[in-house]
Amino acid sequence: MNAGNGSVIDELKERFGAGAVTAQQTKDGVPTAWVGKGIAYDVLNYLKMASGRRFRMLYDLTAIDERVRRHREGQPESDFTVVYHLLSYDSNEDVRIKTGLTEGESIRSVTGIWPAANWYEREVWDMFGVGFEGHPHLRRILMPPTWKGHPLRKDHPARATEMGPFRLPEEKSMEEQEAMRFHPEDWGLAPGGEDTDYMFLNLGPHHPGTHGLLRIILALDGEEIVDSVVDIGFHHRGAEKMGERQSWHTYIPYTDRIDYLAGVLNNLPYVLAVEKLAGIEVPDRVKVIRIMLSELFRIESHLVWYGTFAQDLGALSPVFYTFYDRERMFEIIEAVCGGRMHPGWFRIGGVAQDLPKGWDGLVRGFLDWLPSRLAEYDSIIMKNSLFKARTKGVGAYTLSEAMEWGVTGPNLRACGFEWDWRKKRPYGGYDWFDFEIPTAREGDCYGRAVVRVEEIRQSMRIVEQCLKNMPAGDHKSRHPLAAPPLKPRTMQDIETLIDHFLGVSWGPVIPAGEAAAGVEGAKGNNSYYLVSDGSTVSYRTRIRTPSFPHMQTLPMLVKGLNIPDLIAILGSIDFILADIDR
Repeated sequence: MNAGNGSVIDELKERFGAGAVTAQQTKDGVPTAWVGKGIAYDVLNYLKMASGRRFRMLYDLTAIDERVRRHREGQPESDFTVVYHLLSYDSNEDVRIKTGLTEGESIRSVTGIWPAANWYEREVWDMFGVGFEGHPHLRRILMPPTWKGHPLRKDHPARATEMGPFRLPEEKSMEEQEAMRFHPEDWGLAPGGEDTDYMFLNLGPHHPGTHGLLRIILALDGEEIVDSVVDIGFHHRGAEKMGERQSWHTYIPYTDRIDYLAGVLNNLPYVLAVEKLAGIEVPDRVKVIRIMLSELFRIESHLVWYGTFAQDLGALSPVFYTFYDRERMFEIIEAVCGGRMHPGWFRIGGVAQDLPKGWDGLVRGFLDWLPSRLAEYDSIIMKNSLFKARTKGVGAYTLSEAMEWGVTGPNLRACGFEWDWRKKRPYGGYDWFDFEIPTAREGDCYGRAVVRVEEIRQSMRIVEQCLKNMPAGDHKSRHPLAAPPLKPRTMQDIETLIDHFLGVSWGPVIPAGEAAAGVEGAKGNNSYYLVSDGSTVSYRTRIRTPSFPHMQTLPMLVKGLNIPDLIAILGSIDFILADIDR
């Protein structure tokens, strides 16, 4: 996965001193170093600006409440740990930088290094109460402004039954309404002089163009958008907190709901991360089944985007066509998984069951059906003069800007960068398949559309290869943490029967350690960073989603444009609110 694994740690020790940098071994092999909070900013700035590896992307920033963790061998003591995950496209490697803090301590903000750190640091403050000195707007981002406590701390309740009855008296309702009031001066959007008078407009949270509960406060000078503030968190569902109360196995259905259009594509990074922690190798048949279903869900997600994007721009018919194609794809998912949007079908070490009889006929029928439909959509959408007028040259960012803001997936490839994890870091068997990486040059709304449309065709190529080359073999690993003991053995000794009972009732006990796994999701890179304390549940479940950093780019993209352009940009980003709020 990483080029020159470990050498970046040696580079840091040489630059900052061996005593200032402490290496940590992890199950995923990502170079991981602990540094003191006094030099953390300098270390991160060096890795981006001065290191030959050029870690230009802040891929993720999160924290861990360490106060009740049991297994921390070889790690410095801390109450909270701030974790920075950096990505270098130049050397195709990662590095994870950790800094330990005591209760009440804060750390210097890195928004001066990466603008993408803005929302990530606000999230850490919101969830853990860890402060960031010098942050421009350190306030809650996912929870309501009046919320008491920090939900991802270990002492915060995980269930509503652990809290008192909810009541909303009139005075509390008024307090909440007042807390939602937008104050332009708090965001530096107050009128800039006697001759300047902006109009502030709420777009959302109930607006068809936002595709869910999303509020965008616009500062308008006439019809021109001067600036904007994005307000998220309206349906924050606490998926990371739930990861700390569910067993490793029973958490799988929760992953389906993150990007609720991507189905098993959400399962994949989670089970890959657990398999790294447990040291589980899966059979070849499992790999190809997973890839086939993942690519079918990628097609399904892009079809939904295709139709709704056209609808956002005024074309009504395409959404009915693409949703019909989606139903054809769901016939396959129903036959194989028994479910539709949220099948929850991948398992630790394999899949829920083997492919049913007739699966190949359904897949072949879908592959024969879709090409002519895509050709028709090219003529009525992509070649439509009004569609082009609304999207070409609108909402563009450069490749450098995309990297600065943590943009991944089709939105990054629309800037002309040929980067796809399935090719550059093949996982789960993708190195067996032949396909291309679609790109565009302009980085605008139209370019993002071009990439996704071609990705549908490339996913069909991958599914075709799965159909022709499906390996024989088991649909699940025989590893003891992935499958019950073989039946004949349970008839011979009581210990094996007990192992079977505990594995089914409590779930597997995953060895202590840390591991992350990422995949090329439908909307960008989706990763799970898991911390195990050697028990039946995850100690920390971190979900890195693409929509969170993508939505943070919106104020940059819409500045100087008009509201209709904003609607086009929102549609072209292809975000999911559950993917943002988690």
